[in-house]
Parts: sequence; structure tokens; C-alpha cells
Amino acid sequence: MISTTIFPGRYVQGAGVLKTLGAEAARLGQRGQRDSKALLLVDPFVFENMLPDFRDAMAEDIELSVERFNGECSDEEIERLAAEAREGGYDIIVGVGGGKTLDTAKAVAYTIGAPVIIAPTLASTDAPCSALSVIYTPDGQFKRYLVLPKNPDVVVVDTQVVADAPVRFLVSGMGDALATWFEAESCKRAYAPNMTGNVGSMTAYALARLCYDTLLAYGVAAKSACESHAVVPALEHITEANTLLSGLGFESGGLGAAHAIHNGLTVLEPTHDYFHGEKVAIGVLTSLFLTDKPPETIDEVYTFCEAVGLPTTLADIGLGNATDEDLLEVAKATCAEGETIHNEPVPVTPQSVLAALKAVDAEGRRRRGS
Repeated sequence: MISTTIFPGRYVQGAGVLKTLGAEAARLGQRGQRDSKALLLVDPFVFENMLPDFRDAMAEDIELSVERFNGECSDEEIERLAAEAREGGYDIIVGVGGGKTLDTAKAVAYTIGAPVIIAPTLASTDAPCSALSVIYTPDGQFKRYLVLPKNPDVVVVDTQVVADAPVRFLVSGMGDALATWFEAESCKRAYAPNMTGNVGSMTAYALARLCYDTLLAYGVAAKSACESHAVVPALEHITEANTLLSGLGFESGGLGAAHAIHNGLTVLEPTHDYFHGEKVAIGVLTSLFLTDKPPETIDEVYTFCEAVGLPTTLADIGLGNATDEDLLEVAKATCAEGETIHNEPVPVTPQSVLAALKAVDAEGRRRRGS
């Protein structure tokens, strides 16, 4: 039996660290310090609101050119930027912004064989550290996954930027991170593969548990800090849990029911207005009933979700009027061949997923007295 654990090359976090991007890029340069050239890919919000805050500091360390992201991580956008990078002789790619911007930066770097630096402006998912890009058509339809041969060379997370973003993003990231330990523990028990195709290591499983413990300890305080745009240790801890610990946990520990249920929920159009982590939170709660977790664990997770504002009923993700027929469609998609719910150490069927979804909603409403 082979275990495999994968990591980004370096992880840098703290208030103001966007100003270190130039030094990090120069360190990676293939031609050495000042002779290297970086192509900086930024999303429209960063271009219009944040660029002056770090561009000049970058330019002190490395020659760079700024490119505004067109909005979709498509093969066409990747090829456009890769051609520009080749023509301009850029040997480092830097992505700053949201998920699609970062996925595009990863894909462009892979296409031209260059190192990549990823700088997320939100702590809303665990994707920044991953060796994966999600590719869409130019009009925004899912097309394919691009599995990359390595994780980003550097991930830079500026916690002042995280604190200044709407708090819903941070809370959604906690919903995504909430799945990490439960899914990794299921994979461990079932000897199920992680994202590399091998089983996880004790390091991966331990980091997944640390992710869960950090959420419970600091989640409420981090939300309060974010509402005040204040960078305090609790916010730092949750940012790290959402981004690094959850990223390491899902890639190297493995995925299970929670993310499969998320995928199933997306077949119902009303869920499309809700964030990834918000739907994953419902997936976590559903998985607790599905896998017969102890009542005290179920209570602990509901209490956490209620405290930070994550969904606990189907109405919270737009499905207050969903019928049993609707939920069965969700359950069938959840149990599709190849879905990660089959990594669970218990038998699963569409009928058992349907029952668990209904139980989650009933318990959430009971706790609210409704």
C-alpha cells in the first residue's frame, strides 16, 4: 500500500503580504533576480481597486506586466495568455484574485512550463493550494478538470484583504473546511484513495483533524473580526484552516460524501445562488446522518453552523419548497458512478441519501423551533 501527500511549495500568510509578491517571484526566476519577468494576471476587482497597493512594490524586485483576466477560465483564455507569455519572454506567472483567475494562472504556467504564484483575495474555498484547474467554456459552462502535475510553487494570502472582504466569503470557506476531517476520516477507515490515487498519510489525516479543531475553536471570533475588518490571531487561524489545512486535507486525505452531496445539490437550479461552502455545509450535515455519527457529534456540528451562520436547513440553500422527487434527483446525482460518496465506509444508495437530506432539514427546523 502506497501513501502520497502533496503540498504547495511555499505558503505565506499575513497582513500586507501582497507586497512580498515581487520578492517571491524574483526568488523563483529562471534567469536570476532582476533579469526575470513576471506576467501578473489579476481579476477585474483587483485591477480596479487593489493594484496600486502592491504593483509598485512588486516592480522593485522584478520586471512585470499586468494582464486583466477576461472572466472565464477557458481553453481560449488560457491559450491567449500563454501565447502572450511566450511572446513576452515571461518566466513566472502570478495570479491575484478569485478562483477562476487563479485556476487560469495555474493552467497558463503549466502550459508554458513556468512556476506559478497564487494569491487569493478571499478565504472562501480550499482551492488555491491545489494541483487542479476547473476549465469552462467561454460562456461559463463547465467543460473539464485539468489535473496538474504539481501544486503551486507559492501561495500568498494577505489577511488584511481577507478581513476587508464581505464576511459571507469567510463563513463559506468555513463550510468547505468543515468537510475536511469528516471526509478524510472516512477515507482513512475505508482505505479509499486521495486525489493522487493513493491512500493518505498520517500527516494528512492529522492536518485534517487540526482543520476541524481550529474551526470549532476560532470560527465565531474570526467571523466577528472579519465583520470589523480586523486582523487578529483568530482570523489568521481560520484563514489558514480554510485555505491551507483544508487544501492539504482534501487533496492528501481524500473526499467523501459531503462534496458528492454538494455536487448533487447543484442539479436543482435554486441552489445556484449559494456559495460552494454553503452547500458543502449541508453536505456535511447530511453525511453525519448517512454514516450514523454519534448524537453528540451531530449536535456539535449543528451548533457550530448555527454560531457562524452556515446553512442548517434546505430552505437556507433555496430548497424550502423542494419535493421528495426533487431531492431524489439530488440523491441520484450524488450517487453517480465515480462520485466520492463511494469512499464512505458504509453502503450508500439514492434512497439512503434522500432520507439523510430529509433528516438534516427536519433537525435544523426542530432546533429553530419551526
